[in-house]
Amino acid sequence: MTPRRTSLPLRTAAIPAAMALTTALAFLPTTATALGHDGHAAAATTADGPSLSYVVNTRPGQDASRIRKAIAQAGGTVVVSYDRIGVIVAHSANPDFAKTVRKVRGVASAGNTRTAPLPAQSTDDIDAPKLLSEKERQAVAAKAGAGQDPLEPLQWDLPAIKADKAHEKSLGSRNVTVGVIDTGVDDTHPDLAPNFDRKASVNCVTGKPDTADGAWRPTAEESPHGTHVAGEIAAAKNGIGVTGVAPGVKVSGIKVSTTAGFFYTEAVVCGFVWAAEHGVDVTNNSYYTDPWYFNCATDPDQKALVEAVRRASSYAERKGVVNVAAAGNENYDLTSDTITDPSSPNDTTPGDRDVDPSVCLDIPTQLPGVVTVASTGAKGLKSSFSNYGLGIIDIAAPGGDSTAYQKPEPPATSGLIYNTLPGGQYGYMAGTSMASPHVAGVAALIKSTHPHASPWQVKALLKAQADDIACPTPYDIDGDGTVDAVCEGGKRYNGFYGAGLADALDAVEK
Repeated sequence: MTPRRTSLPLRTAAIPAAMALTTALAFLPTTATALGHDGHAAAATTADGPSLSYVVNTRPGQDASRIRKAIAQAGGTVVVSYDRIGVIVAHSANPDFAKTVRKVRGVASAGNTRTAPLPAQSTDDIDAPKLLSEKERQAVAAKAGAGQDPLEPLQWDLPAIKADKAHEKSLGSRNVTVGVIDTGVDDTHPDLAPNFDRKASVNCVTGKPDTADGAWRPTAEESPHGTHVAGEIAAAKNGIGVTGVAPGVKVSGIKVSTTAGFFYTEAVVCGFVWAAEHGVDVTNNSYYTDPWYFNCATDPDQKALVEAVRRASSYAERKGVVNVAAAGNENYDLTSDTITDPSSPNDTTPGDRDVDPSVCLDIPTQLPGVVTVASTGAKGLKSSFSNYGLGIIDIAAPGGDSTAYQKPEPPATSGLIYNTLPGGQYGYMAGTSMASPHVAGVAALIKSTHPHASPWQVKALLKAQADDIACPTPYDIDGDGTVDAVCEGGKRYNGFYGAGLADALDAVEK
């Protein structure tokens, strides 16, 4: 198996070794699950290569049945066809499948969604989360103030965005649902069960919705990432553990990650379409779509992946969904002329490649309409790892940072983000993965306050209500005398923080 140690699709950051005792970098993938097939006519083309997954994007108004027949003749088997956005997911062992299908009248683009055969062979070499002992948890609970959940004193991130003050006025509406497009959500967790939306939950890993009971949950071998994200958004204020940014709204699990931890295009497309059609108001997307960190329009396969996910996310927005995404954890300036990407393709053998991020997109992060979120630490500075870029970053929120760089005020002790993990547990994580759900939670509060607001209006309010943060000059997060990143722009809008830090209190008051 090929280890994936250089980069991970989830937007959770690596923290310096000094933080190992208090860090939970929660990735636990082992092997991938195989994907299912629909029955279709036997292919006329001989298949002599590895079986791969493809997306075929059709031109609007075309006869999908005719194109499905052409797919079969090219050696493909249709898994699912999303006719409303013109995206077909297919499998084929024909090495020339995409090249052949691109020539079919009515096909706009087609490309393979991975470079490894089905199933992908991959593993991660990351330790399991570090949990607090029962004694430590009791000590924290003893410090909880009136109205706080027992473990809330560890959540410095809530007062950072005034969520604690917002909760005195509103916890959010039960009519609002945030879909967590991620590794799965453990809805049996006592802090998540009260707010879990079963009808809006699904397993989309194959690209085709699986609504079997519990299909949205991570297994013991899978990453707890999605459960942590769900808790940050909507952990119930119930006197048990932690509190979410919007503890009165509902949260759903939309599982799109394979057991090995890959977020492939077909699953992401399925996730957005599902959210669009099942009453989801906000989606959180703390990942990048595998296997390419940046998908280049100059490559026909990668171009097709961008188009498929763009269609799906745009469809969700047209249906009333606000899509929020993490900016990434490599301290990249996403407005650079060139970025060296060392991690793609991450499902086989990655290698260095120089990309232009204006042509090669991180999806869904850089797609039109998506709210792109940068991360801040306990001192309110850009997190050491957070990507940035003037005109790319829309808003910022707490995602944590090394305690050595940004130490919170007591009683919090760690600069990371503390929240729910599967099995009724709690632990620390950090990354733009953790920043994005804070913004998704604030968007849910805005939607609760303004139930008839369109996605455009919710996004406008997110930015208008954000607290301005000026560029730090210079930005030397580790204090070694070397500038670690350059912030461009003014106090009201800049490349580190976008429109500023998300404000939960304004979301319930204005």
